[in-house]
Amino acid sequence: MDVKRLILFVVLSFSILFFWNSWQEKHMPVAPVATTQEDTPTKATTAAVDKETQFRLQTDKRVSVQTDLFKAEIDTMGGDLRKLELTQHRADNSDADNFVLLSDQIAPSVYVVQSGIAIDGLATHKEVFTSAANAYQMAADQNELKVSLDWVSPAGVKLTKTYTFVRGSYEVKVDQVINNGSSAAVDPLAYYQIIHDSESNQGTKMMPTFTGGAYFTDADKYKKIKFGDMAKEPLSKLAKDGWIGLVQHYFVSAWIPQTKEAQEFYTKDLGNKIYAIGTKSNLPSVAPGATKELNAKLYVGPQTHSELVKAAPGLEYTVDYGWLSFIASPLFMILSMIQSLVGNWGFAIILLTVLIKLAFYPLSASGYRNMAQMRELAPRLQSLKEKFGDDRQKMQQAMMELYKKEKINPMGGCLPILVQIPVFISLYWMLLASVEMRHAPFILWIKDLSAPDTLFGHISFLGNMPIGLLPILMGISMIIQTKLNPKPADPVQAKVMMIMPLAFSVFFFFFPAGLVLYWLVNNVLSIAQQARINHLIHAAALAKKKGNAVR
Repeated sequence: MDVKRLILFVVLSFSILFFWNSWQEKHMPVAPVATTQEDTPTKATTAAVDKETQFRLQTDKRVSVQTDLFKAEIDTMGGDLRKLELTQHRADNSDADNFVLLSDQIAPSVYVVQSGIAIDGLATHKEVFTSAANAYQMAADQNELKVSLDWVSPAGVKLTKTYTFVRGSYEVKVDQVINNGSSAAVDPLAYYQIIHDSESNQGTKMMPTFTGGAYFTDADKYKKIKFGDMAKEPLSKLAKDGWIGLVQHYFVSAWIPQTKEAQEFYTKDLGNKIYAIGTKSNLPSVAPGATKELNAKLYVGPQTHSELVKAAPGLEYTVDYGWLSFIASPLFMILSMIQSLVGNWGFAIILLTVLIKLAFYPLSASGYRNMAQMRELAPRLQSLKEKFGDDRQKMQQAMMELYKKEKINPMGGCLPILVQIPVFISLYWMLLASVEMRHAPFILWIKDLSAPDTLFGHISFLGNMPIGLLPILMGISMIIQTKLNPKPADPVQAKVMMIMPLAFSVFFFFFPAGLVLYWLVNNVLSIAQQARINHLIHAAALAKKKGNAVR
């Protein structure tokens, strides 16, 4: 029985460790670099768009844009969205700086959004556009801000690209209008793509976070694509609906074409560890003097469930709850409802933990009752060990007779725990992946539920390990739980069971405060339940002994 519980404890602990992502992700110092990634200005044919081998990002003038949610920079080279700050989200480890989602100015990473219509052999993300102004700002009484850029081919074909930023929304409308002022029909190819390096935002080596491509169609549903897979075999997927994008921890960018025409989702290895993921489609010919309008939406922002659901079907799946998302998603909905009532994510976590504990109370009680009975049998099991010594066969036979006599199932406490493990792991994943936890304060010294508790600072010689009060309390609760459980008859097992809470509590120093809070509350409730059941079982055992003595 004790060995089984030990194995279960190890499996559960390492499952948690395996699924733990680095919430205290350390970023290497980066510095802005000059725009030296220009390649020699050349005209790329439509075919050449798909055959780039070395990535060279050309630049021109910058157009600044400021809205209620964004500070953005659009480069007149191609009309690319080259930089994007989210003004409602702070940078990692900062209370003052905005979080920078898109940038081509941080070496060695790059993350930009491109779109265009290849016309007359010209790929428009390599052509220079013009803008009526160098800066745009959304006024206080303005609900939409439009930024238009124009490009005219030597033959007289005009392309107008318009970004429409909407107040309170992370969806950006991107409209492209072809005005064929030439004397011949043109056969345009429209494309939307996202450029990203394969090295940044990957978490730590021990616990990596996923950064890579993703797409969704009604037929295939949600699929993720690793950069390594893009290098081995480029994606080429025909689709008539859906979206394609780039996901990372907490944030996502996605192109959502507003067309039912056939399109191809693709990935490309651009060289220098830079990859493109996007969608392209051949458009009908545009006759001389005719116009053609193409519409798309670009979602660039946090993985906030309500925003993702509004933006596009399936975009909510970018919030990665792991393989138990069918459990984690409802848990998040309940957590959100509680938070809307109490106004604090920390208190919401506590209340959700209490609700889950109440839901599993009968199962937990069954397991704890079994452990309490085993605890009462511990002295008698020790006597059997002393009686039979090294004769394991007789020892096992005597133990089974004792269990049968006392009507105890030695494995009875395991099943209730196993049933609860998927819920515990789902809640873990849910708290880990939810951007709502990012920079969300709790009380007193806990200013960010997604960051480790650092009340007592860091220990530099232990890898700058954070030291907080919540992990210390968590370690104490684990020791108390061990004391309440039946003591193993084997001295070696007993020592291991005492050491393991101390060993595993070290990991909690690196865990986000929100996760530690959940486990601490769960442990406190478990201790209260176990202590109560131990008391009742012990009282019943004493009464039974007293009754036998009277006889």
